[in-house]
Formats: sequence, C-alpha cells, structure tokens
Amino acid sequence: MKKIHLLILQAFIRPFVVCFCIVMFVLLMLFLFKYIDDLIGKGFDAYMILELVGYQCAVQLSMALPLSMLLSSIMTFGNLGESYELVAIKAAGYSLRKAMMPLVVLVAIFAGGSFLFSDYILPVVNLKMGSLLWDVRNKKADFLIKAGIFNNTIPGYSIRAKSKSKDGTKLYDLMIYDHRSGSSANNVLLAKEGFIHNSADNNYMILRLNDGVRYEESRVRNAKRYDPRQQFTRFRFKETEQKFDMAAFQMKRTDENAFRSHHAMLNLRQLKLYTDSNRVIQDSVGRSIAMETKNYIYFLAPYYHVDSVKSVKTKPFTDFLADYVPKDQQRNTVSNALGQIQQLNSIYATKEPEYQAYVEKDIRYNIEFHRKFTLAVSCLLLFAIGAPLGAIIRKGGLGLPVVVAIIFFLIYHIISTMAEKAAKDGSLDPVLGMWMAIIVLSPLAAFLTYKSTTDSSLFDIDQYKIKLEALWKKLSSRFPKKKLQS
Repeated sequence: MKKIHLLILQAFIRPFVVCFCIVMFVLLMLFLFKYIDDLIGKGFDAYMILELVGYQCAVQLSMALPLSMLLSSIMTFGNLGESYELVAIKAAGYSLRKAMMPLVVLVAIFAGGSFLFSDYILPVVNLKMGSLLWDVRNKKADFLIKAGIFNNTIPGYSIRAKSKSKDGTKLYDLMIYDHRSGSSANNVLLAKEGFIHNSADNNYMILRLNDGVRYEESRVRNAKRYDPRQQFTRFRFKETEQKFDMAAFQMKRTDENAFRSHHAMLNLRQLKLYTDSNRVIQDSVGRSIAMETKNYIYFLAPYYHVDSVKSVKTKPFTDFLADYVPKDQQRNTVSNALGQIQQLNSIYATKEPEYQAYVEKDIRYNIEFHRKFTLAVSCLLLFAIGAPLGAIIRKGGLGLPVVVAIIFFLIYHIISTMAEKAAKDGSLDPVLGMWMAIIVLSPLAAFLTYKSTTDSSLFDIDQYKIKLEALWKKLSSRFPKKKLQS
C-alpha cells in the first residue's frame, strides 16, 4: 500500500470515529427522551439501564452508520481539498478515482460487516431489546408516599401520611383505608407513627405501626337497606405490623419466545421459512373464502357449467326484472338476491380481517428481508455521494460539510421512510418501497462522481454568474429592445 493510500485512510478514520460517536450519542438521547417517563421512578439499577442502552446502540446502528459514513466522507475530502492535498495527489499522477480506491475497499468491508450484523446479530438484539423494553414499560412505579397526599398505587389500599422523615423510612400521622373487601371504606387504620422496611425477598413491604387504632365495620354483602344491628369493632394497639404485597412492583422478565416470531427478530433463513408458512395459510384462507362464496353466486355454481344445461340466447332488454321475471315472482326474486348479498357480506366481514392479517404479515416479512440488504447498500451509496461532494465543495471542519451532509441524509431518510410506509400500507410493492431511496439517489451519486473526477466547480457561485450573464447577452442579441417593446 502506497503512502497516498495511507494518508487518505488516516484522514478518513478519525472523522468517521468522531462522527459515529456523535451521531450515536444524539440517537441515544432521542431514545432516552422518548422513554424517559417509563424509566424514571421505577427503581431500576445501573446494570438494567446500561443493558437497555447497550441494546439500543446496536439497534441504532442502522441509522448511525450511513449518516456517519456520509458526514465523514464529506469532511475527509473537504479537508483534503481545502488544504490542496487533492491537487498534490493529482499532480503526482493519481486521479481522484484511484485515490478513493482504498476507502472504497474499506467502506465495502463496513458494508459487508453491516450485512452480517443485520442478519446474525441484529435479530437477537431486537429480541432482547423488545422483551426488556416491554417489561420496563409495564413495570409499575416504585411505591412513594408524599406528605399529605393519598397514595393508591398498592392495589386495595389508600395510604396517607401527614409528614415523613428525610430518608422516607418514618411516617407520621398515618391513615390507611383498606378497600379489598369492597369500594366502601369499612376498614380504617390510624397510627401516630410508622416505620417502613422490606422483607428479605423484597416481595413484601412491612409497615410497623405505633400508637394507633383500627376501625372495622362488618356489613352484610348485597344489603339493600341499613341494618342498625351491624357490628362495629374498634382495636387499639401499641405496636403492630401491616404487610403489603409488592409483587406488582417487582421487575418480571417475560419469556423471549413470546416475541420470537416478530419480523424484526428473524434472520434471512427464518424470514424465508416464516414467509412460506404464512403464504400457505394465506392461500388456504383464500380458497376457503372462494368455496363459501361459490354457493351464493350462480355463475360459479357447479350446475351452471354442466354440459346438459344449455345457455339460452336472450334478446336485448332494458329492465331484466320486468322483461323476464313474471310479475308474481319479482318480489321473491328481489328478496332472494338481497339475502344472497347479505350472506356474501357476512362471509367477507368475518373472513376479510383474517385474510388481511396474513397479507400484512407477508408484507412485513418482505420488508424485513430487503432491509438486511439496504443497510449495506446505503453505506456504499452515501459514501459515493459524500466523497465526491467533499472534493467539490473543498471545505473541511464541522461547518458547511455538516449542513450538506444533514441535507442529503434527510433527503435519503424522508424518501426511505415514505416509501417504506407506503409499502406497509400495501400501496407500493415491498421491494420497490425498500429500495426507492437507493434508486432515486444512485443517479445523483453517479453525477457527483463524474463532476468530481472532471474537476467541476459545481458550487462555485461565480461560475453560475458568468453563465447567466452569457445567457443574458445571448438573449439580448437575439431579441433587441425594439422588437421586445413592439
């Protein structure tokens, strides 16, 4: 490998690492802002948060890698162009295409690695990420008592404390309503002081109460009128304990097999298998619908196509019911037709959601199948846009290259998102929907590559001014002012 190749590789790797870290950090912040309400106040330890962030880093790789590839390639060749190193490379006899070859090989390696990652590692990460995020979002917030406010998070209880200690373990002037027997407050407990601690297995919260009284009123269930002889009990205590079941506040992990059939959790081999199985079921449902509708459509009925039954040629008519059906049978004919239509509508109403569910599954499997390839190709495409674009604008740093990179990436992201959404809705073929952004931007990459190799000043405003002035002089000479005024 020659020194020029090493120079370009060193100039590319450092901006790529920096851009990748910045983009990943921004995407992680967006993820945390999105799920901040599901993470705060639930008592998760640092390992759980780090595990969730680690899975999210792998999931966001599909967006961070193409964007950092585009941004770093623009910055690399912009820096080389701004410092006239590209001019020195060309003066040494190397064209821009030859100088880009080591980076093309490196980006191809990245693209191949991203394809293997999306096929082998990303489905496993999506599975673990999906199950963990499901458990995190469904976990209840930790039990927290605020002074002077009733807390109803524990099922069947309402707890209020007038004040509490700084560490939150001691509560003062407690009032506890027990609603487990019904909605009415028949069981009330008052205490001057309470001390909170957890059981050894953390499944129960134990509240040790001091100096209190407990009121219980036994009422006959489903009593329609007041009973003056109902029992009222009052207990005074010096010290007692109240145990609360905290199983609903514990983090319970869901079995990952419940998410394993999701399209995002499958690799290429599994996607092919699930697609074939889904299409077999879809075809069977479609055939069952066709068999049921045959009985209500005379043209599809078997006896209509029997050789012994000959078709009768009819003369032209204006009103079939009035011209061919006897008057005394017209009412029965209309009622029979309406009944058959209602039967067909009921068949389609019951079978259509089932059939549509399998159609949507087939679309999701096809979209996920092609997504494995578009990640790798998008890295190559955005590098093919960014490298010649940086050589053309000849600006380094984080100013103009970042703006240009964000503009082109937004164009790519908007096209791919809209096309994928159209493919999910069924209005666009899944193959075309997943490859739409690459198809649209590939001519642009070829155009920019051609302009960069021919040393075109694509973003030179003075050149456009000169061309506009020449065009204006040409039009002025062809159309003089007198002719224009006339």
